[in-house]
Amino acid sequence: MTKQLEQFIIRGVTNSGQRFRPSDWAERLAGVMSQFRPHGSPGGPLSYSPYVVPVNMDGVRCVVVDKRLRDLEPLAWKFVCGFAEDNDLQTTERTLTLEEAPQVAS
Repeated sequence: MTKQLEQFIIRGVTNSGQRFRPSDWAERLAGVMSQFRPHGSPGGPLSYSPYVVPVNMDGVRCVVVDKRLRDLEPLAWKFVCGFAEDNDLQTTERTLTLEEAPQVAS
C-alpha cells in the first residue's frame, strides 16, 4: 500500500488577488514553525521543519504544511491555519504519494 501525504498550501495571494507582503513572509512563517519536527529528526535553528516549508509555486511564494503537524502539535496547526485566515490568503489542499513528495533539504 502506498502511503499518502496530505498537505495544506498557503499561497502568497489574498482572496482579492493581491500579492501578500512582505515578500519574505513564507520564510518568516516557516522559521517560526521550525521547532516542530518529527521525534528524533535532525535539525537546528537554521533549518526548516519538514512539516512547514516555504516554496515557490507558479511564481508565487507559498508555504506547504504537512497535515501531520495537526497531530504532532494542534496549537501549531491552529496557528498556521489562523495566519492564512487572518491575512485572507488563498489556500488549497493536495494529496501526494510519498514518492511524489519533494525531499526537504535541512
